Amino acid sequence: MEDAASPNSGSDLNLGGNRGRSIEECQGMIQRSFRNPIVKFLMEQMEKSGCRVGDNFVKAVVCTGPVAGGYTKGRGITVCSNYLTIQDEVNQVVIHELIHAYDECRAKNLDWTNCAHHACSEIRAGHLSGDCHFKRELLRGFIKLRGHEQECIKRRVLKSLRGNPYCSEVAAKDAMEAVWDTCYKDTKPFDRAP
Repeated sequence: MEDAASPNSGSDLNLGGNRGRSIEECQGMIQRSFRNPIVKFLMEQMEKSGCRVGDNFVKAVVCTGPVAGGYTKGRGITVCSNYLTIQDEVNQVVIHELIHAYDECRAKNLDWTNCAHHACSEIRAGHLSGDCHFKRELLRGFIKLRGHEQECIKRRVLKSLRGNPYCSEVAAKDAMEAVWDTCYKDTKPFDRAP
């Protein structure tokens, strides 16, 4: 099975070991995530943009790296069953990865080997998915009252870009800083960040 740490873009959680669900249980949770209003909206927007989201677009897999899921161009979204235990985690991964898929759909020239392109999609996914909501950050052990969301997004963008073999640490940081304002303000397909 392909290591889900290798997709173009991956979600991570504060994963404390191999404590997840079976592929079948996770697939059921994925099906339930399709009833989430944000998931439904993102899937509808992809369809409206001309990108078909088929029955197997989101699938549960067993992952070898401590990631929650990923998006791979031309393959879809993987959700790591062995690292997720509750519905909210699955919903969060599906939302985050659907934002990457939406970005790929609307920007037909998105190049995951380009650090700036990858950074922009990660900034958008972090901002629009709620990955950095205050409650999530508290559960990860990050306690900061002011500016936590942007700090969290930056931390998670750099973590994701570290997994991109085309982005050195310096290139990743430079790319993130160069596209930050534009990508953070880009809330499409939402009117504003949910």
